[in-house]
Amino acid sequence: MAVGLQPPTALFPVKGIRLAATHSGIKSDPALKDLTLVEVQAGASLAAVFTQSHFSAAPVKLCQQHLSSAPAARYLLINSGNANAGTGDAGMRAAIECCESVAAATGVAVNQVLPFSTGVIAEPLPVERIKQALPGLVAQLDADAWLDAAQGIMTTDTLPKAVSTRISIDNQPVAITGIAKGSGMIKPDMATMLAYIATDADIDPGVLGQMLGKMVKGSFNSITVDGDTSTNDSCVLIATGASGVRPEPQDERFLGALQQVFDQLAQSIIRDAEGATKFVEIRVDGAVSEADARSIGFTIAESPLVKTALFASDPNWGRFIMAIGRAPVSRIDPDQVDLYLGSVRLLHRGLPDPDYREALGQAEMSRDEITIHVNLNLGKAGTRIWTSDLSYDYVKINAEYRS
Repeated sequence: MAVGLQPPTALFPVKGIRLAATHSGIKSDPALKDLTLVEVQAGASLAAVFTQSHFSAAPVKLCQQHLSSAPAARYLLINSGNANAGTGDAGMRAAIECCESVAAATGVAVNQVLPFSTGVIAEPLPVERIKQALPGLVAQLDADAWLDAAQGIMTTDTLPKAVSTRISIDNQPVAITGIAKGSGMIKPDMATMLAYIATDADIDPGVLGQMLGKMVKGSFNSITVDGDTSTNDSCVLIATGASGVRPEPQDERFLGALQQVFDQLAQSIIRDAEGATKFVEIRVDGAVSEADARSIGFTIAESPLVKTALFASDPNWGRFIMAIGRAPVSRIDPDQVDLYLGSVRLLHRGLPDPDYREALGQAEMSRDEITIHVNLNLGKAGTRIWTSDLSYDYVKINAEYRS
């Protein structure tokens, strides 16, 4: 059961974007969509970031090649149920053939098609099934099909993940809509599992790339479920320009709205993490560097002992101290550390708070949404990490992933 996450409802269309999703036969259940096509109008700007895994999947490599050679992408083809990773030259040929099929069906150049895959690793991509489904996908393209697209990219997700907002700039409406997928194998090393965010604002490609880097750092690059980075992680930000509105690069309202979409999508992945019963925010302040703050935050978030205590609602906060102490940081003084669980102070300057009582900690740990706050009291740097607990169901889901 997802923690505090509801299915998306109304999503704003983004001018210059059309989408479609269908069942192609990659997944065995005919009720599940597994193939999505996104059409991007000519002249749009696009920025993307990808996994840093040395085993990056064939579609990731081909996307990077196409983005380096094409003036602008026109179509995104996304399949779920098969990662096309660990498939060698055959996997690359399969990704190329899929792009060629989209290009032939739509009249664009092959390098204007970007392929994405998610699902089981080291299985051959069923190219013929994808090719057979493409004519129907092209015919179904619709500006209001964001929810279908969100469903089409799911794997172990229990709910589609989508966020949409609209703001006014110079009295003109600007839409921002995004979808994402991910529940396990979550510690992005660039962005997230798969995420696609689009706006009809007019933004130059270079500026868009800078915006994407800023957005992912505080959102998708600040989440972890299990510490594992996927072979297929990809995040795409599109600005179609179709609204005719050109926000300034430092427009706080636009950047704030864009960050909100990124943040909510990242949170939705943690709220729907495999087997999750808790949504956990870890805040680290007072560090000498942001790198130290992030190291401590991720060490706490990825500790199996911490995560199982969270699942048990066990206020054994000695596990928090253990994780803080082993984090690979440049500087920490245990005698300066303050530690909080929700509003309850556990440590003050490295010693147990005299007002702490087990019942207070138990009340905080019994919540569905928990905050752990560490203040090192050494500097001015800080960070925020989102994570989940580790439950019996996480083990069951991943033990039965291929069965």
